[in-house]
Amino acid sequence: MTLKFQAMSRESIDQANSASSKEASPSRPDEAQPDENQPQQLATGDIDPATVATDEEDEARLPEVTEDGNEVIAEGPLAIGHAAIENAVKLAPTSPGVYRMLNGANDVLYVGKAKNVRKRLSSYARASAPQPARILRMIAATVSVEIISTATETEALLLEANLIKQLRPRFNVQLRDDKSFPYILITGDHWAPQILKHRGAQSRPGQYFGPFASAGAVNRTITALQRAFLIRSCTDAFFESRTRPCLLYQIKRCAGPCTREIDFPGYTELVREARDFLSGRSRAVKQELAGEMEKASAELEFETAALYRDRLAALSAIQSQQGINPRTVEEADLFAIHQEGGYSCVEVFFFRTGQNWGNRAYFPKAEKSFTPEEVLASFLAQFYDDKPPPKLILLSHAIEESELIASALSIKAGHKVEVITPQRGEKKELITHALTNAREALGRKLADTATQSRLLTGLVTTLGLPQPPRRIEVYDNSHIQGTNAVGAMIVAGPDGFIKNQYRKFNIKSEGLTPGDDYAMMREVLQRRFKRLLAAPSEAEAGSPRADDEAVPQWPDLVVIDGGRGQLNAAKEIFDTLGLTQVSLLAVAKGPDRDAGRETLFMPGREAIKLAPRDPVLYFIQRLRDEAHRFVIGSHRKLRKKDIREAGLQEIPGIGPSRKRALLHHFGTLKEIERASVADLGKVPGVSAESARKIFEFFHAQPG
Repeated sequence: MTLKFQAMSRESIDQANSASSKEASPSRPDEAQPDENQPQQLATGDIDPATVATDEEDEARLPEVTEDGNEVIAEGPLAIGHAAIENAVKLAPTSPGVYRMLNGANDVLYVGKAKNVRKRLSSYARASAPQPARILRMIAATVSVEIISTATETEALLLEANLIKQLRPRFNVQLRDDKSFPYILITGDHWAPQILKHRGAQSRPGQYFGPFASAGAVNRTITALQRAFLIRSCTDAFFESRTRPCLLYQIKRCAGPCTREIDFPGYTELVREARDFLSGRSRAVKQELAGEMEKASAELEFETAALYRDRLAALSAIQSQQGINPRTVEEADLFAIHQEGGYSCVEVFFFRTGQNWGNRAYFPKAEKSFTPEEVLASFLAQFYDDKPPPKLILLSHAIEESELIASALSIKAGHKVEVITPQRGEKKELITHALTNAREALGRKLADTATQSRLLTGLVTTLGLPQPPRRIEVYDNSHIQGTNAVGAMIVAGPDGFIKNQYRKFNIKSEGLTPGDDYAMMREVLQRRFKRLLAAPSEAEAGSPRADDEAVPQWPDLVVIDGGRGQLNAAKEIFDTLGLTQVSLLAVAKGPDRDAGRETLFMPGREAIKLAPRDPVLYFIQRLRDEAHRFVIGSHRKLRKKDIREAGLQEIPGIGPSRKRALLHHFGTLKEIERASVADLGKVPGVSAESARKIFEFFHAQPG
């Protein structure tokens, strides 16, 4: 039995978190680490992390439901677990703290907090005490306990939430798919402020409005705000280079401050109105615009009156998209939970400045035995681990530790935070509305999961697989005449695409013949599966093992975009590495690349042709197309980076003079890339032929 006991002040909590993370996820010096949103266990040496090419939010996938565990637990292991906890009790403090239960492999099984750690651990140590099956399984697996002492119970709560998010213990409720939320920023470092979407640290001068539930909600709101207040969205470099108004001015989504189509006082007034609207003074702003419209109409200035009318309509469109805008709730987050079929759905609504700024559904991982109150309490603490809490938090279910959570969040936010469960009035109506959304979101997700299960079962029949695949990996390559070659892997499972496990591979082989797709595929597969075979926990068998997210590291099915040649290249690697547990499938495009006429190839079998409307074929097409989309996006990012580093010198026929003329006209390389052939031809010194070459250089289709 191992007991680590450490006194912990609030200032030291961050160091403990960092140490815990390193302990849970050891890595070798040659391993490329994934970005902060990638699961730690998927950090593999030759696999470069990659984010999804699109900026839209992904709805969380359902976790795998853990059985209630009614099976009989052997007396021996349970007795060993009780003994380990009893030994920990002898040295445990009677003060607040956080404890971690570990198994024989030093994996963290459970993270808990307590006002009196010794008393809490004693409740686990009593063999005669009745316990849920989940707790008995946890005790049976425990061989050691680690304890961190904190000054207060509030600090213990904050540390517990942080450790759960980092370590993902099997027996805790886990908040998954936890992304940062986007904000709207009206900049304050330029005489003509810009409106834009912002994520991350709020370090740029200006006013931030949010959070919004999704990138789509922010984009729609910014578009409507541009129509209503005509504020620019272009970069400062683009703004400074303009000699004439851009298209946004022509379609009445910008006032044109870059070319002084509007003077400084006039633009400042537009910015003030936009800030007032986003700050909750929407009624006053609309009244001002309505007054100006009536005044212009009375003075027979009908074009001006029409402009005010369009701006009012844009503001109304924003509010209509927001749905419910409460009268008595100025700033609050609302959490409603619904459970069904062993799953939990937490619907979160954001209200700021009296406006509804969107909602989002979460599907936390929790065993069936957890009550809604237990799931909600753990979810809440983890949700605000890296987010600023509002002044008011509304809950659908009363939780025991509401006062403790309120105290912890108040300390974190620097202002008073209330956590309440409303019983009547408008707040109760908002909760009822959120519960309806939670129930419907979970119903849709369960239906989607059932459909996905049927498709996976169809793969078994069509391809002769031993069982429905729990993990499908799809591989594709992209390059232009061998340059900027990149491979990519996308992952799908019982709940659809698992985008946080996508990976890209920068092709590294020096002796590779440019454009050799077979060699590229061999390199990608070799790097991927050599790393899996080298993993200590899986080196012996080379067979699937489930991780904490119920998604195995090893695929059941590998899909290759290509024909018989690509299949043979993949099989060569599999034979070399001795992989016999993974099924291989190659998908060749039909004549003229027609969808619905694909041919499927598997080792040792005749080619498979499915009917064009076969659901299984459509499913395989979706997998192939998603891999193609992702690899093209990865290739373009790599190519743009090279272009930016090399500048315009790489374009045939573009010398220093034309480069200066292009940059002077468009401002940035990005805007040159966006320009049409006609716009490029308007630059002094750029002929029609040169404009065509420039356009083709930026828009060449990768192979």
